[in-house]
Amino acid sequence: MASIKELASKGNLFAPGHRACAGCGGTIILRLVAAAAGENTVFIGATGCMEVASTIYPYSAWKVPFLHNAFENSAATASGVESAYRALKKKGKITKDINIIAFGGDGGTYDIGLQSLSGAMERGHKLLYICYDNGAYMNTGIQRSSATPFGANTTTSPAGSVIKGKTQQRKDLSEIMVAHNIPYVAQASLFYWNDLVEKVKKALKVDGPSFINILSPCPLGWGYDPSETIELSELAVATHFWNVYECENGKYKVNIKPKKEKPLEDFLFKQQRFKHLKNNPEILEQLRAFLKEKYENLLKKEEISAR
Repeated sequence: MASIKELASKGNLFAPGHRACAGCGGTIILRLVAAAAGENTVFIGATGCMEVASTIYPYSAWKVPFLHNAFENSAATASGVESAYRALKKKGKITKDINIIAFGGDGGTYDIGLQSLSGAMERGHKLLYICYDNGAYMNTGIQRSSATPFGANTTTSPAGSVIKGKTQQRKDLSEIMVAHNIPYVAQASLFYWNDLVEKVKKALKVDGPSFINILSPCPLGWGYDPSETIELSELAVATHFWNVYECENGKYKVNIKPKKEKPLEDFLFKQQRFKHLKNNPEILEQLRAFLKEKYENLLKKEEISAR
């Protein structure tokens, strides 16, 4: 497993001094991913919070090559980079191994970028796609996305007298990626940083495309104190709001099984976006039942994989 000393010895390839909000989960994710991947890496970032915060001209937080592209085509751009790299390496013009990592938020991954992501996975490009999932279009005004949880309050699914937050359950993008029959798919949490780092290393070693979905707490969009980002990352797993697992060549493994499960309310009610559910128990129970079924199905898939 990765150690703090090992990561610290590499320095910050994603430097401090960017314009992200205090307590932003996305910036922590990018620092960990960059440290795990190392300096021989090219990052391709979709328009979104992390691009806006890290690359406002003439400044950049990146100490490795970084390509910014439109909201919808991070994976398509990475496909082109990977194809060019493969051709140049075949001709002997490049000899060193280079990691290619594309990333985007849930808006640019679950929704607007899904077509290019699906195409890159289906074609089999050797690249890693990272989704920092904060559950809404945070950069443009906290609008709901297909990753927004059921019952969450956003500016386009406001909790009021008519509706009580988002009326649909969230899309399971990780399972959609598994359905592409790619070598490696995983979900991770910031609290379990060493698990996250090891998954990045494993993903970069596979011969083909890989995908990691990482829960990215957002103080502004979720409505919590910035100091609670890591705590919420732990609570999300302990309450089964977010499951930490991997699917390697079709075989499932649940990496974190909470020894002390906690009530879903411990996670939800630390956030303003779910405060209204205190007075809407029927919605809370629907969400709880959905999450319970998801976790139980995941355990069944792990059991089948172990046979």
